[in-house]
Amino acid sequence: MAKPTGHPDRPTQEILARLRRIEGQVRGLQDMIRKGRECEAVLTQVRAVQAALAAVARRVLEHYLEECQREWEAEPDPRLLTEKLRHTVGLLSKFL
Repeated sequence: MAKPTGHPDRPTQEILARLRRIEGQVRGLQDMIRKGRECEAVLTQVRAVQAALAAVARRVLEHYLEECQREWEAEPDPRLLTEKLRHTVGLLSKFL
């Protein structure tokens, strides 16, 4: 995701911004629980957090695949390319 040196790339910055918003949602959820808010309101907020996390997961996967594509295009060895593709397929099947 982030480059080892320098500043994070744009997709990484976007993902981090989303995670900060989710962090705020979770803090709000904790406050709702502390204040004894109604079950339906709490569950609605829980569902919103779940949806936001799912969106982050999709973006992380999309960014990973974009990076893979760049690597694959530069890979001259078909055996290494096949290995990389198998790894990616395994990852996709694990999270989809």
